[in-house]
Amino acid sequence: MILIDAEQLAASRPNRPLFADVSVTISDGDRLGVVGLNGCGKSTLLRMLAGTLEPEAGEVRWGRGARVGFLPQNPVLPSGSVRDAVGGGWQGEAMLDRLGMAPLLDTSTDQLSGGEAKRTALAGLLAGEYEVLILDEPTNHLDLDAIQFLEEWLAAFRGGLVLVTHDRHALDNVTTKVLELDRGKAYLHVPTGWHAGSGYAAYLAGRAEREERAEVAEQVRKNLATRELAWLRRGAPARTSKPKARIATATALVEGRAQAAARDGDLGLSMGSKRLGTKGIEVIDVSFAWPDGTPNGQRVIEPCSLTFEPGDRVGVVGGNGTGKSTLLDLVAGRLSPTTGRVDRGATVQIGYYDQLGRNLDLTQRVREAVAGDKGEPSLADVGLMRRFWFDGDAQFAPIGTLSGGERRRLQLLLTLVPQPNVLLLDEPTNDLDLDTLRALEDFLDDWPGIVVAVSHDRAFLDRVTDELLALDGRGGVRWIRGGVRAWLAQRAAATTIPPSSNIVAPNVVKATAATKLPKMRSPSTVRRQLSQAERNLAAAVAVSEKLSAQIRSTSSHNELANLGEQLAVAQTSVAAGEEAWLALAAEAEALGLTP
Repeated sequence: MILIDAEQLAASRPNRPLFADVSVTISDGDRLGVVGLNGCGKSTLLRMLAGTLEPEAGEVRWGRGARVGFLPQNPVLPSGSVRDAVGGGWQGEAMLDRLGMAPLLDTSTDQLSGGEAKRTALAGLLAGEYEVLILDEPTNHLDLDAIQFLEEWLAAFRGGLVLVTHDRHALDNVTTKVLELDRGKAYLHVPTGWHAGSGYAAYLAGRAEREERAEVAEQVRKNLATRELAWLRRGAPARTSKPKARIATATALVEGRAQAAARDGDLGLSMGSKRLGTKGIEVIDVSFAWPDGTPNGQRVIEPCSLTFEPGDRVGVVGGNGTGKSTLLDLVAGRLSPTTGRVDRGATVQIGYYDQLGRNLDLTQRVREAVAGDKGEPSLADVGLMRRFWFDGDAQFAPIGTLSGGERRRLQLLLTLVPQPNVLLLDEPTNDLDLDTLRALEDFLDDWPGIVVAVSHDRAFLDRVTDELLALDGRGGVRWIRGGVRAWLAQRAAATTIPPSSNIVAPNVVKATAATKLPKMRSPSTVRRQLSQAERNLAAAVAVSEKLSAQIRSTSSHNELANLGEQLAVAQTSVAAGEEAWLALAAEAEALGLTP
């Protein structure tokens, strides 16, 4: 059964077309992912398919009796409680619970944050009865447990699905075909062959093939143009003239150009960073509680000690409301701890890329935000905006008119301009298109400073981070070995333990007021220090052996006395090096590392 049939749709925004001649059909069982660069019109297309926006050209037809459920990027909820917003039945409450909203059932919708409002709207859709669901970035503001649940629910949904998401796992697991918007045109990618069943894999293969064909076609055009240009330059033979049609063809070939790139060059994230000394950031016996307390009367973060050193790549995971953003605010100095202190090295320069865009004034134009106190952007500022894919028109656009992904890209630009050496990233993948996301991952691969990232994006965490810090929602903070999969497995295992059981889940350390936690250091820090200790010990042993050999080969009393003193110092260094190595080896063994 055909649920939605859209034909030759077109849309634009001031001074710029978005797309034209886009046709798509959604039937029962279809799982369509929509991808494209930020600002290409994905959200606009979804609004047209949902019937909330009239297309500038073309037509959308809906199947008779087809009920359409639509989740926009920024939903607006009706007044009343969260419970009322999802229909008030047990289905709605169950969905709210699965999406982490159970504690807010009786909260007024006008008191919700943007993320809470989106989760509430999503719960209402999942609890309803629809033949087709149209979801714009549904995984934003969901924790990893909720994303897993959503993927499973969508996989079992029997109706039609249209999905815009940056989550590559969701695209791979949920979609069966992908519609790509690229430079105003639409390309449908349907799985065949080795990528059968995965719309995301079909999109990757189809895009690569299209770009390869474009390169071949451009090379053919250049070869033909070269030959035709030579033919034109030879001049007409006696008593003949060149055919006008061939002259026109030759002119078109010579003057022709390949299709302009979707974006001008690669995303220019690399702007350098200020030198970071040997000391990074130490969180020492820090706890935090809001002045008015938390709903369950517990502290958000129980006393803990953490060390972040140059080169660390730490991911922060936990359910919604467990204090992940609070931890980043404490590290950044935006919040003061209830107890303990945060010690930042003298050379530390923090760049905070938060999920709320708190440093963006939506009434400003892009160029004004980049220029800052200068008033008017310099030539360097203009070049910088172009490196971040803000062309001439986009530079004059009010920030409030940008797409969600474009705002995030501008926010990233403003975060990197001061050349920080510590990056705190709070949900950095939200609203970014796949190309920008891959560029950010490539940039962080070679970035020399400290990275601490709160994220629900499994692919991003696997690619960028070396270690994970997990917050359990009861104030506990602990290191996780084995990455995201290990953390999810531990959470799944913990849910099987009866509430009345006295069994403690593995690796869980509960802090109490009477217990002072040992200083927690990341496995990567311990591994690095252990490697350095091995090198130091080897160097000390080499010096000691060299001095011993010199003593055996000399007969001068004065030289023997001098060498003996040096050997005593060297042997002291060896002993100290052995003690340091043994201590670090024991710590590494406790963390499950191989010394």
